Amino acid sequence: MLVPKPRDSPAMDTSIPFDADARRLLWRCRRGMKELDVLLERFARGMLPSASSGERRALDRFLELPDPVLVDYLLGQAIPEDAELALLVQRIAASVPRATSSPSLQSTSGAPHPVTPGP
Repeated sequence: MLVPKPRDSPAMDTSIPFDADARRLLWRCRRGMKELDVLLERFARGMLPSASSGERRALDRFLELPDPVLVDYLLGQAIPEDAELALLVQRIAASVPRATSSPSLQSTSGAPHPVTPGP
């Protein structure tokens, strides 16, 4: 007999009903990198039920960016110049439990640099 695993947090609760817009954003959280998939979908599941239309638009714009840019932002290698996206990156980063800091994930210059994504 299979015993269901307890959920880690409400963010992992798949029983929360999502409207069509939220389901579309959740689908867009599926990227080409497993790490991004897990991080973005976990964040979106936690924030979408109570997100304002502005927060959803910011997530939508964020998800338009290419994976390498998202990785740079989420690892702290770069900071979005757009203040709304910078705030979203902070919220996503704050939603991730941190065990220890890995030296391999640190910026070589010691500080993140602003990046404007190309076309």
